[in-house]
Amino acid sequence: MNNYALNNPISQFLNKPNSEFTREDMIKVIEEKSIERLTFHYTALDGKLKELKIPVASRKQAERVLADGERVDGSSIFKGMVDVAVSDLYVIPRYQSAFLNPFDTGSLDFMCRYLNSNGEFAPFALDNILYNAHKLFKEKTGLELYALGELEFFLIGDVENKLYPAPKQRGYHSSGPFIKTGKILNEMVKYITQITGAVKYAHSEVGYIESVHSDLDEIKGKAGEQLEIEFLPTPILDAADNVVLGKWLIRNIAYQYGKVATFAPKIEEGIAGNGLHFHMELRKDGKNIMLDTNGVLSGEAKRLIGGLCVYADSLTAFGNTTSSAYLRLVPNQEAPTKICWSDQNRSAMIRVPLGWAKKDNLAMQLNRQQKTRFEHEGSRQTVELRSPDGSAIAHLLLAGITLAAEYGLTHPESLKICEENYVKGNIFKDKELLAKLNDLPTSCVGSAKILLSKKELYEREKIFPSSTIEYVAKLLNEEDDEFMNQELIDLPADDRLHQTRRIMHKDLHRH
Repeated sequence: MNNYALNNPISQFLNKPNSEFTREDMIKVIEEKSIERLTFHYTALDGKLKELKIPVASRKQAERVLADGERVDGSSIFKGMVDVAVSDLYVIPRYQSAFLNPFDTGSLDFMCRYLNSNGEFAPFALDNILYNAHKLFKEKTGLELYALGELEFFLIGDVENKLYPAPKQRGYHSSGPFIKTGKILNEMVKYITQITGAVKYAHSEVGYIESVHSDLDEIKGKAGEQLEIEFLPTPILDAADNVVLGKWLIRNIAYQYGKVATFAPKIEEGIAGNGLHFHMELRKDGKNIMLDTNGVLSGEAKRLIGGLCVYADSLTAFGNTTSSAYLRLVPNQEAPTKICWSDQNRSAMIRVPLGWAKKDNLAMQLNRQQKTRFEHEGSRQTVELRSPDGSAIAHLLLAGITLAAEYGLTHPESLKICEENYVKGNIFKDKELLAKLNDLPTSCVGSAKILLSKKELYEREKIFPSSTIEYVAKLLNEEDDEFMNQELIDLPADDRLHQTRRIMHKDLHRH
């Protein structure tokens, strides 16, 4: 295989793609790279990566661990969901996920899946719920669902050089010296690309905070720059793993530079929040089918949108899980409040972005010396769900999106639902239109109520265990924020701002 600087170093060493990695390959890496330990990673109930470090003392021990995995306490990892009486789980490494840990020299790392005592996928594990949802999707539709996430986050820390300050709310795609964290972002992109192979691009985002006002010493008085790393489309299970791995890498690199990386939905009033938008793409026989032969949205794509509209309000239960999420979902902030879709419209909940449908090889217009065309493999069209934010539980959210897609493609009324929810222009300037559109919830408590009222959409085919729905609803209800917005409005200005910041910062590292 060709070796590029950001190829997975293990793929380069073995001279094969990661999809072909075997246990024997891993032993070769261990022996020739002087690996001292294996580190198993797995996603817990809080959506974060957990890890287990296993020292390598002999070939036999390494082979056994690679073949059979290890045992962990499920009642601790899934606290509140798994009973201590049946708590043991196996964590089994996925060889194709192998990577060299950039923060732990001598470690060979893997993403793992949970199996129960019968050697079956544990039904309550977040990644297995997503796996089962996509299995159902493929069986019912004959299609593949791909996705990509847009990770937005703030890097917060001391700024030694005060020259070239960034302007408030105008940091989008800024370059140095106005943006000070370019070197850190480069390092993040390097390692996320090497490990996932699926980074599309990175850039500075709109938000900039000269001095964070907070009661938390961790961020008080420090500057914050907003950044984004966007992934490439991958099979939806990989897309969830990429987001979780990306967050883990971003936080660790930020820590090495003495910075705080936070994906919290909102950091400061009047400053852009951290979204976690997801793009979806339908494929058949490996080809994108989001456009028809005329270059407009296909029937399948419209039915996908219709399904998302049906599920949209309840999806907030997995995509907007803290009170501060509902300080981001407000009008005129490029964050949606209504269930609708549009073309290229950033005020809509679902956006159909430019997809090179009308024209390709655009660089030939600027580079007349270029005579040969680049042969495209097919369309790159996606649809983007803009409601989720950095508090999202990625695997559960994408499992819900997968069920929404399956619903849309298998229910004939989805096309009508799609047509009824199409909008043009800035919807917040059209009061008559706003009144016709259904609302997204305005609090975690409201989201929990909708989730419980629509739980059959998730529990069908036993994809989401009822215990998972109940746990998420309980998590949301504990936010106790049903009347948050009204209570904030009733406070004096200074008190309201202080209380708003307290809500924003209480879950700085929630997910």
